[in-house]
Amino acid sequence: MSTSIRLSTVKDVNVISEVLIEASLWLEELGIPLWSQQELQPGLIAPDTAAGRYFLAERSAHVIAVARFQLEDPEFWPDRQAQEATFIHRLAVRRSVAGGEVSSAMLRWAVDRTRLLGRRYLRLDCDASRPRLRAVYERFGFRHHSDKQVGRYFVSLYEYEV
Repeated sequence: MSTSIRLSTVKDVNVISEVLIEASLWLEELGIPLWSQQELQPGLIAPDTAAGRYFLAERSAHVIAVARFQLEDPEFWPDRQAQEATFIHRLAVRRSVAGGEVSSAMLRWAVDRTRLLGRRYLRLDCDASRPRLRAVYERFGFRHHSDKQVGRYFVSLYEYEV
């Protein structure tokens, strides 16, 4: 079945919130909470959606995954040169299609978009204490850059050279 990826619109705020909350609840059930449900509410997602930062993966007109794609990331990568990279955050896939195929499609899309924008790297961060997630990114081709404390999160920073 074909997966298409598109820019979200303000009409998609609720479904973005739903997908992120579904992922958050699943992680809580596993005992590895990540995002609080409070921070995933539509009102807090709306500004990033209106700014064109959320992208959706769809199959048969149903949203199956979301990701926030940014051109800068001063919070997690403040010491990196501007305009050399893009950044992906909050990649979440509905549990009904989990298994790696959809997340890989989203990452391939992000790599292609990074290339089209003339940037050298796609960068991301993840919880440093999640070895299975880190292995997913490493198998895809991301290189571990460093670890750091950012607010309440201790994260591993990764980059993919385009």
